[in-house]
Amino acid sequence: MSTHQIPRAGRRASADGPVRTTEAPAALTLTASLLGFSLICMDASVVNVALPAIGDSLGGGMSGLQWVVDAYTLAFAALMLSTGAFADRAGASRAYALGAAVFTLASAACGLAPDLPFLIGARVLQGVAAAVVLPASLALVRQAYPDAARRARAVAAWAAGGAVAVALGPVAGGALTTAWDWRGIFFVNLPVGAVILLLLVRAPRSRPRPAPWDVPGQLTAVVTLVALSFAVIEGGPAGWAALAVAVVAGASFLRIEARRPHPVVPLGLFRDRTVATAVAAGSAVSVAFYSVVFVFSLFFQQVQGRSALYAGLMFLPMTGLIAVTNVAAGKLAGRYGPRLPMLVGQPLAVAGLLVLMYVDTGTPSPVVAALLVPLSLGCALTVPPLTAAMMDAVPAERAGLAAGVLNAARQVSGGLGVAVSGALLGQGFESGLRLSLAVGAALLAVTSVLSFRLPVGPARRP
Repeated sequence: MSTHQIPRAGRRASADGPVRTTEAPAALTLTASLLGFSLICMDASVVNVALPAIGDSLGGGMSGLQWVVDAYTLAFAALMLSTGAFADRAGASRAYALGAAVFTLASAACGLAPDLPFLIGARVLQGVAAAVVLPASLALVRQAYPDAARRARAVAAWAAGGAVAVALGPVAGGALTTAWDWRGIFFVNLPVGAVILLLLVRAPRSRPRPAPWDVPGQLTAVVTLVALSFAVIEGGPAGWAALAVAVVAGASFLRIEARRPHPVVPLGLFRDRTVATAVAAGSAVSVAFYSVVFVFSLFFQQVQGRSALYAGLMFLPMTGLIAVTNVAAGKLAGRYGPRLPMLVGQPLAVAGLLVLMYVDTGTPSPVVAALLVPLSLGCALTVPPLTAAMMDAVPAERAGLAAGVLNAARQVSGGLGVAVSGALLGQGFESGLRLSLAVGAALLAVTSVLSFRLPVGPARRP
């Protein structure tokens, strides 16, 4: 469903307060939201293709390149636990504008980076801003579409915006890196950020909902995620020490959250089986998808000796069908509920991962490109329904929190998937590739079974 087909919303009082105008333009809100989501999705897929060029320009081995990816995803994931609630407390529209502005400035800093540590630091700032953008954008969609069926289609359109960005990212990144320089992959964000801020001038405003901050919970979450990723990426004695820190910090996080009156992650949220299943399935999809993109970006360029543009084009069959499939998945979820498309999508993704295990260094690139398609179709069928299920399982006033929890879990899982894949590749490319694929397939097989717990029919939450 395209954005111009979305019906306009009349006057209403959302969970975040009354809208600013007498006729709230739901389509305008959706457009601004999906552009921001697209911006942060494109950044992830663009960077993967440009990693070899970044390594040649700024230095750094495999671990340095992994940190270029994970500095973003970890900041994104860890802070989204709080920024989801921040979107509710400050008002989704204000939070979204702030996040979009900071992300745009951080993108310029990435493009101007003189060395790898500076780039990694700017990527952290991008991740902080992205952590604000994503839950706020989804909260805006949740507020604009109170009807569950229309909301499912709107979420699908929002997801399709990210899917289009993911599809264009490798090709755009390859083209910019080949024709210009890797720095162009960050400068391309600047005009998109400007358009988002212009659209937000006319978007409806959301009312703040003040609440205390859970500073201890947020700090222990950050320490846990950073230490865990450091342990996986760096390995050795320092890695084991970091793992011990991650265990202690993780236990402290759970203890703090169980006792805080306003926790950053209400543990009771996971007693809802729909919420628990959606988070688990979203995490499994992220591990599988982002690991495959990372591994095969290196495969096309470093193993087969192809250019960045060629590598981007090889991802086009995989990513090009995601947007269309996202929209179809949203329609299926709106009509039949999330269980049906998820029970089709996850096993399809598992089959796609198993087929990719037959790839070796001599497999022709076009064949590999074709073999990537089943995985992408399976993931695309799964993500919009699980996102809509998560939004339907919580009241509107907790939409930002729910979006933050879901997407934090997905980002953490994607970052750890990249870290694990990089560590496995260090033991030998072909064996590491197969082990990485096996990890993703096993996780998706488990969440496929869990998805039988989801509701059969469409949601009716007002």
